[in-house]
Amino acid sequence: MLLAGVMSAAALAQSAAAPDDSFFFEKGKLRVLILSGRNNHDWRASTPHLRRILDATGRFDVRVTEEPSGLTAESLRPYDVLVSDYCGPRWGGTAEKAVAAFVHSGKGLVAVHAASYPFGEAQILGSHQTPTGVREPAWSEWATIVGGAWTEKEPKTGHAKRHVYEVKWTNAAHPIAQGMAPSFTVSDELYHQFALKPGIEVLATALDAAEQGGNGRQEPLLWTNRYGAGRVFHTALGHDVAAMSAPGFIASFARGVEWTASEKVTLPASVSLDPKDKDALRVMLVTGGHDHEQSFYAVLDGLREIRVTVNPHPAAFGGDFAKAYDCIVLYDYHVGDLPEVPQRNLREYLESGKGMVVLHHAIANYQKWPFWWKEVVGGRYLMQDEPPAKASTYLHDQDLEVTPVGDHPIVKGLPPMYIHDETYKGMWRAEGLQILLKTNHPTSDEPLAWIGPWTKSRVVYIQLGHGREAHENPWYRELVRRSVIWAAGR
Repeated sequence: MLLAGVMSAAALAQSAAAPDDSFFFEKGKLRVLILSGRNNHDWRASTPHLRRILDATGRFDVRVTEEPSGLTAESLRPYDVLVSDYCGPRWGGTAEKAVAAFVHSGKGLVAVHAASYPFGEAQILGSHQTPTGVREPAWSEWATIVGGAWTEKEPKTGHAKRHVYEVKWTNAAHPIAQGMAPSFTVSDELYHQFALKPGIEVLATALDAAEQGGNGRQEPLLWTNRYGAGRVFHTALGHDVAAMSAPGFIASFARGVEWTASEKVTLPASVSLDPKDKDALRVMLVTGGHDHEQSFYAVLDGLREIRVTVNPHPAAFGGDFAKAYDCIVLYDYHVGDLPEVPQRNLREYLESGKGMVVLHHAIANYQKWPFWWKEVVGGRYLMQDEPPAKASTYLHDQDLEVTPVGDHPIVKGLPPMYIHDETYKGMWRAEGLQILLKTNHPTSDEPLAWIGPWTKSRVVYIQLGHGREAHENPWYRELVRRSVIWAAGR
């Protein structure tokens, strides 16, 4: 009966007029829907991590549903592959038929770790009692689709204690395994004694070591299956995010998703979760001398076009770094004298035409080096009275309205922003600066960002950026990203 329902649902899906939804998906990418929302594992952590892996490849457009029970043939129509991070109650007849028809028609399915557990005789939640007290039957077709499932019959499916072990490819010719090392290491649960279906293709196994409480046999952990015209990839790995962070899991999972979606694998044998463009800008971030929140280090995270190296002051300027970096970002605080060698190296860097972005409290740097604050940055925070000027002032935890000025590439198209930050007032500024941001807050100077007067390279100063409220603001992150790219000459 179910197979007839699958076929009729598939026929209905094929006969229905397919609206053009290409506008809503990224062009040229494989479309993935992750099924989540219930699990006897921490799905709130694992599902975002699985999405992060797929996003990092640049190959997929990924969506997530936390209510798979609402799936229909029409809601599944745009996708190429489903990834199940689900272990919970049954979805109901409509959703189950839609998923089965989706795969049977030639689409893909990936089952991750506990996704082999639901809907069968051994599951915790699938064979639960309904409100009327009637025990809900298992969905046996799920095991047919996946190619295997847990069983309560002897020998029962289970796992020994979690430990470190080697996963060995047994079918290196399969596209998912091609080009990968013969084995990879994980710290994970090792599922054993699956009730396997005939026809699956085992790709990788691991020794269920007796000394770890296992059965002493090689157990299949990664396999593929055919369901109608569809492709299925199963991985028993991935108990938690720590297990899913193993390089072997990351690569095999991403490549498995690609294969099920397209029957081809173009992804490399190693997948980075922090991918960089080949010509990514080389940025040195200089910190030290001033307390700051850890959230600052995420401001330039996750950018393909920027590769960041963090160095403390003043050691950062101890060598010839002009050849090593395209831009320097200062978030340090060094009000005293800069030793002769670092001072010479920093000046040579600026003379070479390389860019500089000065953030927040770094405006107080190098108080006794007029070249720096007069000719390069074009501003200085006055640490004490310098008659007739009074010392500059600061005030934490202010809410201020920030307005972009002009159409410079750094601010063009940025909206005005209301942001919680620290304000500075009474700073010295050079004449004729190109102002990028301004505010009318009474505890702040009006200019908040500008282009420095230095003409041999590009220098930007941004007063904002004291704490987490600014660091986690996407508007601020985009402002800093643009500043780095512009200062580096891109």
